[in-house]
Parts: sequence; C-alpha cells; structure tokens
Amino acid sequence: MATNLALDDSLLNLALKVGGFKSKKDTVNAALKEFVERHKQLEIIDLFGQLPCDDTYNYKEGRK
Repeated sequence: MATNLALDDSLLNLALKVGGFKSKKDTVNAALKEFVERHKQLEIIDLFGQLPCDDTYNYKEGRK
C-alpha cells in the first residue's frame, strides 16, 4: 500500500543510521513493529493483579 507521509527527515535519517537499516521503508516498518509490540506489553502489564491466583499451585514442585 503506497502512503505519503510527512516525516521528520533528520529523525528518520538518525533512526536509519542507528538501526543499521538499508532503507527508509525498513526503518519505518521496524519502528511500527516496535511500537505495536511495546503497547501489547503494556496491555499485559495492566493485567497483573487482575487475574485470579491458584492457591494450590506449588511452584517448587515444578522445579523438580
């Protein structure tokens, strides 16, 4: 899908250099992937303390 975007050239070039990417397309795709993964991680973190605990689970037993 072709899309026209007004991007900050200096920021894009810096990301291209820092990331070691070969093209601007690869740079933007990697940035979008990292953005999505990070937000998914934040959604998982929000679940901590909200799920019921299994009081009968013995974590020491699983180490054997």
